Amino acid sequence: MNAPEFPPPLAAPSPLSTLDALPFAEGFAALPEAFYTRLDPLPLPAPYLVAASPPVAELIGLDPGEIGRAEFAEHFSGNRPLPGSAPLAAIYSGHQFGVWAGQLGDGRAHLLGAVVGGRGQWEIQLKGAGRTPYSRGADGRAVLRSSIREFLCSEAMAGLGIPTTRALCVVGSDAPVVREEVETAAVVTRIAESFVRFGSFEHWAARNRPEELRRLADYVIDTFRPDCRAAANPYDALLRDVSRRTGDLMARWMAVGFMHGVMNTDNMSILGLTLDYGPFGFMEAFDAGHICNHSDPHGRYSYQNQPQIAYWNLFRLADAFVPLLGQAEIAQAAVEETYVDAFESRFHALLRAKLGLLEAAPGDPEFFAETIGLLHHQRLDFTQFFRALSHLPAIAGDAGADAPLRDQFIDRAAGDAWLAAWRVRLTLSPWPDTERQASMRAANPKYVLRNWLAEQAIRRARAKDFSEVERLLACLARPFDEQPENQAYAAPPPDWAARLEVSCSS
Repeated sequence: MNAPEFPPPLAAPSPLSTLDALPFAEGFAALPEAFYTRLDPLPLPAPYLVAASPPVAELIGLDPGEIGRAEFAEHFSGNRPLPGSAPLAAIYSGHQFGVWAGQLGDGRAHLLGAVVGGRGQWEIQLKGAGRTPYSRGADGRAVLRSSIREFLCSEAMAGLGIPTTRALCVVGSDAPVVREEVETAAVVTRIAESFVRFGSFEHWAARNRPEELRRLADYVIDTFRPDCRAAANPYDALLRDVSRRTGDLMARWMAVGFMHGVMNTDNMSILGLTLDYGPFGFMEAFDAGHICNHSDPHGRYSYQNQPQIAYWNLFRLADAFVPLLGQAEIAQAAVEETYVDAFESRFHALLRAKLGLLEAAPGDPEFFAETIGLLHHQRLDFTQFFRALSHLPAIAGDAGADAPLRDQFIDRAAGDAWLAAWRVRLTLSPWPDTERQASMRAANPKYVLRNWLAEQAIRRARAKDFSEVERLLACLARPFDEQPENQAYAAPPPDWAARLEVSCSS
């Protein structure tokens, strides 16, 4: 008899580092200098810490106790270099709102380097740290408003289990920054395994630089996707991997009602991460055509368009891969044969989980469409609807049990008809109510970063009260828990929130 196989013992976690001893590695800087420009961040006058995420500190191997040091804000404002870091701004290009924009690049971001932490290698980037050669005439700064929104949403998405860049901290300053009005400056520190984008590949393909294109693809494969190297054609395998992960990501966005707002190809991650939080939003009163970005009057990046836009963006990436694959048909096939199935299979699985359906059954796609149609016509709050459904019994009994959900409907009869159909569907794969309800609550968050919640935190932060940012951060780290002390965060938006608009200006 063969001896039983056991998994190898887990390696002991690396000891946490101080600010002065973070173990920096080359990371993206291992590529030739044509891929970036080395330059230091622009100092930020009188920086102060707005908020920080201890779990992200630990993710990069930094002792969370270092957050309390006076030097912390100096380092993550860009005023004081971290030992071992070598700041740079990366070059890339892209399609913006469907139009080729040519050369872009990190116009206000400085990549400090890659840190080998206790849980992998992470690149650290300061966003809003001043002008670079790719700023295109802009000031290279970010404002407190957008920095808090990105910080909170990065961590909220992580709490929801959605692939995303993360955020270590926000550092503010009273230095004025002119947007639609005069605001104050801030720097958000982002971390990710990589910030390489679709546009990073488009850049070299558009310039007919096949050697740089190949170097970039090899860097991504060898550093992040080594399994692709064993494939018959590693570049085809990489494109298929990106397509699959992007399809999966779109399904996850749609299943929580998330809208990115600016799905330009330079904002699409080659690793399938949610990248570059700008005018994002979470669906409230459901409208399939909702546009969360005030700068998108034609609705290119509306909620319902996101899966198709991601598909379009992947074909632009496929165009860039043609020099690597030899034929356009091969590149297109890598997307066509991968993306749609990845999106649909994941989206249907997530909808089944949200609806408490134990197994797939014939007719599910039609029932899913009926459910989305109900949400749309009744203008139901996306998050509240599914969370309330998570508490209902499988067998209709006391009418009061359904009241929290029925009260959300404009048309009670339509709501009752849908609930009856849902209960019939549950009978096809029955399971105990307690197990089903717990599973549904684990799939349907109670808390998401609604715009009005972020706005409340921003208004207080402008008065140097950062307690609301900290409280929201803690709540959004556990979005599926009941958290009765934070019940107000699960409420629908107040009347004043109807006037809120978010745009590309930050």
